[in-house]
Amino acid sequence: MAIISSLGLILMTCIIIWRACDGFEMASNYLGRNMKEGIKGATINAIGSSLPELFTTLFFLFVLKDKDGFSGGIGTTAGSAVFNAMIIPAVVILVVIGKGISSKIEISRKVILRDGISLILAELALIFVITGPSLDWIHGLILMVLYIIYVVYMLKSQGAGDVEHDYEDSADGGNRAIALFKGDLSTVILGDSKINKLKAILLLILSVFFIGVACFWLVEACEKFGTAIGMPIYFVSVVLASAATSVPDTIISYKDAMKGNYDDAVANALGSNIFDVCFALGFPLFLFTLIYGPIEMSHETIENVGQLRVLLLISTILVFLIFVFAKKGIKRIHAKLLLLLYILFVSYSIGKGISSDLPVIKDISDALLAMSNWFTSFY
Repeated sequence: MAIISSLGLILMTCIIIWRACDGFEMASNYLGRNMKEGIKGATINAIGSSLPELFTTLFFLFVLKDKDGFSGGIGTTAGSAVFNAMIIPAVVILVVIGKGISSKIEISRKVILRDGISLILAELALIFVITGPSLDWIHGLILMVLYIIYVVYMLKSQGAGDVEHDYEDSADGGNRAIALFKGDLSTVILGDSKINKLKAILLLILSVFFIGVACFWLVEACEKFGTAIGMPIYFVSVVLASAATSVPDTIISYKDAMKGNYDDAVANALGSNIFDVCFALGFPLFLFTLIYGPIEMSHETIENVGQLRVLLLISTILVFLIFVFAKKGIKRIHAKLLLLLYILFVSYSIGKGISSDLPVIKDISDALLAMSNWFTSFY
C-alpha cells in the first residue's frame, strides 16, 4: 500500500510541477522576450525549468539531513542531467520527425559547442570540488560562482534580440476558481487581460511557490517509496525524483521544437544541466553547511557519489559527440541511440540499488570507481 501511495504522490507532484512551470514559462518568456534564440533557452528557460531540481535538493538536505540528504540531492541533480541530455533531445527529434515537420533537426553548431563544452567543464568541476569525506560551504560557493560566470558570459555574448511573442491574449478568460483548481495559474493572474511586467513577476512568484510545495511532497514520497522497497534514497532519487523534476524541461523543449526553435529546445536541456550541476546542487550545499556545519559523508556515500559523477561525465561526452558528429542534422537513429543510453543508465542504477554484487553491475561499478579515484588523485 505504501508503494502505491508513494508512486501516486510522485505522479501528482509531476502534474503540479508541470502546470506551475507552465505559468513560469509564460512569465519568463515575456520577461526574456528580447533575448536571442539559444540564449533564452540556456538561461531563463533553463533556470525556470530547473527550479524543481533546486527545491528538491534543498528539501532532501534540510529534511533528511547530512549524508542521506546530500546523496538524495546529488542523485536528483545528476539523474536529471542525464535525463535532460538524453530523453529531451530524443523526444524533440522523434516528435518533429513523427509529426512530419521535418526529416531531421538542424541545431546551431555554436550552441552545441558553447553549451556542450560548458557542461563538460561544469561536470569536471563537480568531480574535483565534491571530493573527500567532508563538504563545507566553500564547495557550494565554488559551484555557484561557476554558474554565475556562465550566465554573465551568456548575457554579455548576446546582442539585441527580436520579440518572439506579441502577448495580445496571453491567457484565456473564464472562471478563475476553476482555473486555479486545474492549475492554470496564468488564467488566475491574467484573466482576459494582457500580460505586463508586474503581472509577469506575480505569475513568476506564484509559480515558484507551487513548484516548492510539490517538490517538498516529492521528497517525502521518494523517502517513503525507498523505505517501502528497501532501496537507499540515493538510488530512488537518481531514477524517480530526477524524472519527476525533469518534466518542465521536457515540455518547454517540446514547445520550442514545435515552434521551430531547435536551438532553444536543445540549449534548454544543456543549460538546465549546467544549472543543475552548479547551482541546484551548489546553493543547497552552501546554505545547509553555512547553517549546520560541514557534511561528513560515509565511505559508501563517497563511492556512490564518485561513481555517479564519472557516469554523468561519460554520458554527457557521449551525447556531445553524437551532436557534434551529426553534421547532416540529427535524425531518428540519433534519438534511438539516446534512448538506449538512458535505458542503460536507468538499468544500471536500479541494478546497483537492488544489489551491488551482481556480476555485470559490480564490474561497471569497479570501473567507475577506478576512474573516480584517478580523477581525484589530481586533487
